[in-house]
Formats: sequence, C-alpha cells, structure tokens
Amino acid sequence: MAAAPAGGESSDADCKWLDAHYDPVAALPAFSAGLALVDLHGDGEHQLLAACVGAGGRAPALRVYQGVGLSSESVLPGAPAGLGALRSGQPGPRAPSLAVPAGAAVYVYQNLRPFYKHRLPPRAPAPLERDVWDQARQDKIDPLMLKEMLESIREKAEIPLSARSLRFLTLEPGELQAFVTLHKDQPLQHQTVITCMTTLRKDLADEDGATCLVLGTESREVLILDPEAFTGLAQMMLPAVPAFLEATGQFDVEYRLTAACRNGCLYLLRRDSRRPRCCIELSAQPVGLVRVQKTLVVGCSDDTLRGYTQKGKRLWTVQLPAPLLTMALLEQKSRGFQAVLAALSNQEVHVYRDKALLDVIQTPDVVTGLIFGRYGREDSTLLMTTKGGGLLVKMLKRRAVLEAPLAPGPPLAQAVRLAVPKKTRLYVDQTLREREAGAAMHQVFQTELSRLRLSAARAYVRALQGSLAPLSATPQHPLSLRATVQGIGPTFKLTLHLQSAAPAGASTGLLLSFQYDEHLYAMASSLLRTPMLVPGLNYPIETFVECLSDKGISDIIKVLVLQEGLRTPLLTVHINMPVSEGLVAA
Repeated sequence: MAAAPAGGESSDADCKWLDAHYDPVAALPAFSAGLALVDLHGDGEHQLLAACVGAGGRAPALRVYQGVGLSSESVLPGAPAGLGALRSGQPGPRAPSLAVPAGAAVYVYQNLRPFYKHRLPPRAPAPLERDVWDQARQDKIDPLMLKEMLESIREKAEIPLSARSLRFLTLEPGELQAFVTLHKDQPLQHQTVITCMTTLRKDLADEDGATCLVLGTESREVLILDPEAFTGLAQMMLPAVPAFLEATGQFDVEYRLTAACRNGCLYLLRRDSRRPRCCIELSAQPVGLVRVQKTLVVGCSDDTLRGYTQKGKRLWTVQLPAPLLTMALLEQKSRGFQAVLAALSNQEVHVYRDKALLDVIQTPDVVTGLIFGRYGREDSTLLMTTKGGGLLVKMLKRRAVLEAPLAPGPPLAQAVRLAVPKKTRLYVDQTLREREAGAAMHQVFQTELSRLRLSAARAYVRALQGSLAPLSATPQHPLSLRATVQGIGPTFKLTLHLQSAAPAGASTGLLLSFQYDEHLYAMASSLLRTPMLVPGLNYPIETFVECLSDKGISDIIKVLVLQEGLRTPLLTVHINMPVSEGLVAA
C-alpha cells in the first residue's frame, strides 16, 4: 500500500502483521457486507469502498478511501444492505460499476455517480389478505375484527403480509380506525425489501468477466439479475428470509448458491432448481457465511464455527472464546491459501483454517467489518471497521506464513515395532505363482463363477416349473400346498390341498389368488378366501377352470397364498395345465 505510511513493527518477533494505519474517528460505520476493494480507474490502485449506514446523525453514504484519506463521498437514499462491483464483460479497460441495494431497489453507480435505479417489481399480496382489506373498504368488518383476521393470516399464510398490514398490526386500538380510513381506498401492494446481496460470474471465471447480481429479499426469494439490462435471469424460493448469500461457479455453466436464513437453517441451491435441494439445520442463528474452497464455514450466535460440505455433511465444530460479530475470507491467490477471519466481541480477530487456529490479531476496538485483499498496490492487506466508526489497516508480512501449530506427536506405543512373522517358503511360492499365472487364475475363477450362477438359475427354473417347493419359508405361517387337475377339457376341476403346520394356533385371514392368461383360461373367481386352518388337517379347496383356446396349447396357472395386511405372498405354486382334448376334438 504505497499511500499508507507503515507504522512500527510490533515488538513481538512472531507477529505476522504490520500496523499500517489506524484512525479511530474515521466515521466509517460499515459492516463486512458493505465493504469492497475495487480498482475504480484501471491503474492498478485499489480503493476501499464502504457503504455506510446512517449513524451519529449522518445519512447513509457511499465513501471511497484511497491511501489513508477519504477521496469521495456520495449520499445514499437508504440504509444499504450490501455493496458489490459489477463488470459488463466487454473487452478493453473499463471501470466497474457499483451496485448498492437499499430498500426495494438496487442503485447502480458509474464513475461514482448515480447511473441507474432498478426497483424490484411489487408482488401480489396474499388472496386472503386482499379479501380482508376489501371487506374493510366496504365497511363489512370493524378495525378490531380486521386486526384479528390479519394476525390469523400472518400465522398460517405462506406469503408474508404487506407493509401496510404489518404496520396496522403494530398500532394501538385507538389508532386503528384512523389508519383504516386513510388507507382502505388505496390499492394493496406487497413491496419486497432486499436483505442481502452477492455477485456471481456469468460466463467466465476471470476477474474481468461479466458479473451477475444475486439478491435475497424479504419475500423469501433469491433473484439473479443480468449485469447490463438488469432483467431477471433466475428466481428461486426459500422457506425463510435469507440473511447471508454465498455464490460460486458461473451462471451459464454451473453454479451453487448457499443461503443462511433467519430460521436458523442453511439452504443449498443449484442451477435450474427453484427450490432448495438440501437443508442444514443449525444450532443457533447464523452470524456469517464464508466459502473456503469446497467447505462452507458458518458462524453461529452460540459462539461456534461450523464447517459443512457442499452436500450438507458437518465436518467440524470450533468453540469460540467470545461471541462472533462478523466473518470474512482471507485469500492469498499467489500461494493458493484460503482461511477464515472471525471478529469477536473481545477485541480479537481469529484466523482459522478448517478448525485449526492460525493467528490471533489484537485490535484497539471491537471490529464490525472485515475485508482482505489488494489495497493500493499491496496484495495482502486487512482492513477493519470498528464499532466506534474507526478504520484499522494491517498488512501481512511478505515472508509471513500462516500455519497451524504442530500437533503433539504420536503416542510412544506407536514406536514399538510389531513382531511380524517371517515369510515362509510356501507363502513365497504362492506369491510367485499368483504373479506369473495371475491372468489364467482369474479366468478360471470367472469360468467357475459363471457355471455356479448357471446351475443355480437352472435349479430355480426347475423348482418353479415343477412346483418342487410347495412349502412356505415364513416361520410365522408354515404352510404346504398341493394341487391336482382332473378332466380332459375344456373344463378342468382344480383341487388345492392346503395344510397348516403352525405350532401357535390356527391360521386365519388367508386368501388364494390365481394368476393366469385370460385369453386361454377363465375362472369363476380369481380370489378365494380360505377357512380357518387348524394345524395338521388337510383342507381341500375345489374350483373349475375353463379353457378358451381351440389351438391345443396350454399354460401355467400361478397360485399365490396371501395374508391380509401383507404385500408379499406367503407361498407360490405353479400348476402346469394339460392340453384341452375335448375342445381340440370339437
């Protein structure tokens, strides 16, 4: 950072950071989502852009810092929900645009001047809410009844209430009538509000590639906007209002979105999915969300950091020594290194890689905003905004290496060598044989395995065709079934001999189901109910089968013994029907 004078090095020889600048009265009330490091003029000098919220009697503003001083300031129309740099992807050097979401609109700045305002379209209110206000407009219900009905709709409806209804529910009983008289003739609109924002590459992963805006709204929506026309490219619905968004990939190729919502859950979305494909329930409300390579790191209000995979599996959990306030990504592209910066309420900033603590940075005030990157011409610069509105700048030493402390060594028992027996002559001969004739041995094994499978398949077919297994294999219902066929056709008498061997008692609720070709045979009923089967007694069940074909062909009739309430049959028997001689002779 050429413009910032470097302060003195810390007395601690192990300190990895240089104190570059600290201004406790910079009047910079900004959070991590409202900070960005952008090369506004294309000369390699990166400036700090801060979307400041209104504090201390000051209006919200977009401020630009270069070096250690304020170079530009623009008043914002509302409290910002984030800050992002947009690139159109056109060839040649071109200054990026700035997108600042505030309220229901996104304000775009070019060359630090207002350029375009994109307002989100109002949503249709809930049908029940609209009907209730229509009744109030026609004086069919009084204000107290209107308030009770709106409270009921707020608890049950999937669509959130409009701003008018929410404002009406906060009024005192004496103010309801005046509010209804003032607003009942106005059209009911549900204007959403932007809660969070991030950016997503459109087609290329380069820094100069086109960038899309990703917005989260109070209507539980995630919107992806085109960087030039600001038209909607994609729209997704969430079960709750998003508080933090994280995007990776390219919109035209493949991308993933992660939303941390106010209901204490993480939702994972992918390309062409209008609904979340995965939900991660957190133990507390999310405070920050950072993606480190393929790991999602979430900070929760229960003083924990949690790491999850892209499929929602929890990898690790770290207990923090103090409440977490904000998070940011520490990335050194030259070394391929990524870590997580976590600002705590005890005036410390911890650096984590996975669950390993790499470094602890002491700060003079509580940090509320973090950003790491190129500032000026210095690549590894950490900029922090404090609770009192101060600005703190630190630079990572060029020879500093962020590494986790060495873990304690293995136990002494691992150093004891195992008493492995020596190799025998038989083992050596067998190893040489397998090495020399490995292909032939594998071929013989595959041949014998195929023969075994063929023998088993043939035995199974013979059992099915010859009814060789008329006994049920269910221990709760041991049954045996034997079938006889009498007659020369075209009508056959089929007698089934059913016997139970249950030791506990009689078998009840059994059914006989017949499956056959309806073009060849006909039966009076394909489902028969059996009587109560006393163990050890033979129960003959008779029915008649009529052959419908005159071509001298026959088929198999399958008999299934079923138990009421069970899907799988208890016993299956195949009956080979004889050829109908009477019908052929006719």
